[in-house]
Amino acid sequence: MKNKKAIRIAQNRYFLPSFLLLLLFNISPAKAFHELKPRIVVLTDIAPGNVEPDDMESMVRLMVYADQLEIEALITTIGWNCDPYPTEWADSLQRVIDAYEKDADRLMKRSGQKGFLSLKEEQTKQTIGYWPSPEYLRSRVAMGSQHAGIGRIGKDNDTAGSELIIKLVDEDDPRPLWVACWGGGNTLAQAIWRVKQERSEEALKKFLHKLRVFTITDQDMVYAMRMNRAYSSHQWMRKEFSEDLLFIWDESAWLTQNELGSKHWEQYAQLIQGKGNLGKAYPTYKWGVEGDTPSFLHVLPNGLHDPNQPEQIGWAGCFKRGLCPDSLTTAWTNWQQPQKAISRGYEERFYPAVFDDFAARMEWAEKGHANRNPVVVVNDRQGTKPITITAHQGETVKLDASRSFDPDGNHLSFTWWIQNDAGHSPVGLTIQQQGSTACVSIPHQAENGEIHVVCEVMDDGDIPLCSYRRIIIACMSGE
Repeated sequence: MKNKKAIRIAQNRYFLPSFLLLLLFNISPAKAFHELKPRIVVLTDIAPGNVEPDDMESMVRLMVYADQLEIEALITTIGWNCDPYPTEWADSLQRVIDAYEKDADRLMKRSGQKGFLSLKEEQTKQTIGYWPSPEYLRSRVAMGSQHAGIGRIGKDNDTAGSELIIKLVDEDDPRPLWVACWGGGNTLAQAIWRVKQERSEEALKKFLHKLRVFTITDQDMVYAMRMNRAYSSHQWMRKEFSEDLLFIWDESAWLTQNELGSKHWEQYAQLIQGKGNLGKAYPTYKWGVEGDTPSFLHVLPNGLHDPNQPEQIGWAGCFKRGLCPDSLTTAWTNWQQPQKAISRGYEERFYPAVFDDFAARMEWAEKGHANRNPVVVVNDRQGTKPITITAHQGETVKLDASRSFDPDGNHLSFTWWIQNDAGHSPVGLTIQQQGSTACVSIPHQAENGEIHVVCEVMDDGDIPLCSYRRIIIACMSGE
């Protein structure tokens, strides 16, 4: 086995010197790219596992991706099952962070991290590959609104959570701030209301342009009222700030995750529960499994898409801007056909890779060693952001991923495909692949527009893992 791995590493000889240096100095390949993590705030109605296990399950998964996401705030708030939100339920969040603290030394081995930065340094900008300290995570916990609905927005409704959101948006940081609503979003709505009262219209727009919102359906109300959209602050945000607030309203991926997670629960029981201290904190499901997880799967920097472009397929499906079920407001959503079927198809396609990725990270939490993802390099360009190439009608674009490598020396297999429902795919467009290379032939009659190609790279580790890279071919006339 060792000889086979040595041969595989030798086959990646172009990257061998730099990669050995990275290992020597305990720096992960991803971290060496100096790419900053996406920023994320979570609004969660987390509860004890015997009451509602869903959020606690998602919180465990979030912790094993703490090297990929800059967790700016963990804010407890209301949801379908609680109005008011019981203060003692927040203990479940602390329990997950306590479990992370016990597993952190093993998780850090994934990127060769030997210790934590100072709390002051952690509070600036974190790069991909850095595992935050438990102290940092605890410093980011706050209580948000304990009551649901638009009626709780306004004077005397500020909370530690809403004030923290304002502080985070105001930071001198060009990265957008993603707000993942696992429960109700009225803590965010209160932050927006406060800024609207105190700042100019121009300053309000600047504030809104820094925000990205991903809501798991609409939970700003008790479950029995879920069709009363006007009761919710979500409708207010979509209606009042439609042109300035990027708002994703998911009504597909969370249902798929619940359904497939329940269907394949034996895999969770075997490969997730009991793996390390985080696995011991992972409760058994009641109605569905990790329905809130798609809100941060959408933001993960795995190379598959730019989360700021919701029509690009990611691990949380894809979205089109259109009318919401209230027949009044618009958002990026997937509740109507054919978009729901399109998104569902991708969600099912990626589910095995998404689960395996999680399972491998839980192996790290338990053992301190497991498989790591391939590093995809296309046309000599590393990183995770989409690559844009300009081409003309009748031209053949060559894409070369042969310099991709696996940090564990595993064998890599390559799949190239076109996302036909993003950009445009002209009639006659063809893609021919030969292993790590592909040629995209653009028809002479193609119109101007974007062609979206995905390079999918899988290793053959004990738990096979995928990485991706999106290539956007900007097709232009030859004139």
